[in-house]
Amino acid sequence: MTAPQTASDLLPFVAPCRTIAASAPWRWVRLGWRDVMAAPVQSIGFGVGIAALSALVSAIALRFGTGWLLLMLLSGFVFVAPVLAMGLYTISAALERGVRPSFATCLAVARRDLGDSLVYSLILMVICLVWVRAGSAVEIFFPEEAVPSRLALATFLAIGSAVGSVFALVAFAASAFSLPMLVDRRTDAVTAVVTSVNAVLRNKRAMLVWALLVVLSVALGFATALVGLAVTMPLIGHATWHAYREAIDASAWPVKS
Repeated sequence: MTAPQTASDLLPFVAPCRTIAASAPWRWVRLGWRDVMAAPVQSIGFGVGIAALSALVSAIALRFGTGWLLLMLLSGFVFVAPVLAMGLYTISAALERGVRPSFATCLAVARRDLGDSLVYSLILMVICLVWVRAGSAVEIFFPEEAVPSRLALATFLAIGSAVGSVFALVAFAASAFSLPMLVDRRTDAVTAVVTSVNAVLRNKRAMLVWALLVVLSVALGFATALVGLAVTMPLIGHATWHAYREAIDASAWPVKS
């Protein structure tokens, strides 16, 4: 890990970032698991809430929609998961200060940061809407044959996956460090998002490893009929806090009390 960038290297509204090693994400996961063990009731409680909300949305999609609607909603999980994890960042911040975290404190922080969360959610909503429109445009590549060949289906799925991956990467870059920064410092959502994107672009190898670990953890949660999200979401949420603390130098902004 190297020293953070100097202010002259950055735009005025971007917090400096450090250069981190490609192996750093594994350390974040270990620290995240340490936080889960330090506050298991609070961490797993949030995880159970996220899993229950995911199950409710899935049930509504299957009841009133189709399997394709469910697949779309699960694909959109990447857009809402960081916001759902804000309480977990609060738990890690409290543990870092040596304070015993509580649900009441997490809810108080959520109310305090509601405005910034809504701005961030609006940014993600715009990305999601453009992604949906792009997904609709991909339908022109769907095979016209009544019984399409495997090659035609594979081509369609490859194009659709490539388009979806672009938007998922944009959402990932915007959320990798922004929400922990909003919880930690008195700053605005735009500054936090630009800071996050800057840090991701300057640490591509480490963030590729981190993105793969996040995808793996979410896949494990889905593979266990969403039950696994009760553990994997708290783990990733706490690890994200440690990723932010290691990668971003936000000392120029006042700490939130």
